[in-house]
Amino acid sequence: MSLISIFITGLLTSNVVLNKFLGICPFIGTSRKTKNALSMGLSVMLVVTISSILTYLIYYYILVPTDTTYLKTIMFILVIASMVQLLEIILKRYIPSVYKALGLYLPLITTNCAVLGIALLNISSEYNFIEMLVYSVSASLGFTLVIYIFSSMRERIEQCNVPESFKGTPIALIVAAIMSLIFSRFI
Repeated sequence: MSLISIFITGLLTSNVVLNKFLGICPFIGTSRKTKNALSMGLSVMLVVTISSILTYLIYYYILVPTDTTYLKTIMFILVIASMVQLLEIILKRYIPSVYKALGLYLPLITTNCAVLGIALLNISSEYNFIEMLVYSVSASLGFTLVIYIFSSMRERIEQCNVPESFKGTPIALIVAAIMSLIFSRFI
């Protein structure tokens, strides 16, 4: 597979949120405001990229040679949790406004199955290092793109006359379903 097709696959055709249905909790939870959605998306991009590099190295240079590949999920979770803690410390220290805006949602990155899913997909797809890096960046960019588009729509819907029974989460889920249908056309 060429790097361009890997990039497009991660960004659009196999979008982690709308096609693989990973990362739904932060997708719904942090998408009320575009600023929060963009901050979450960029934070996820940073964590995914760095943790994918680390998990790739751990898998191929520690777990495979020692024949302990069955530990990959546990090791990957430890790496991701460590990366989120480091990100939280950095944001709190250097960008407190983003830290306050993300608030409770920052720990969601640790349990964001999209982050773990991307790391596992890199291994199961048997990507080399460059392919893994391209896929990790494009998949996390796809997450950011989708959450930003969704948050823009949610802000706009708040201004619309929506029937009372559809206000809030129900209309958000309907919009997410329509977005998923649209993105499935890229396959």
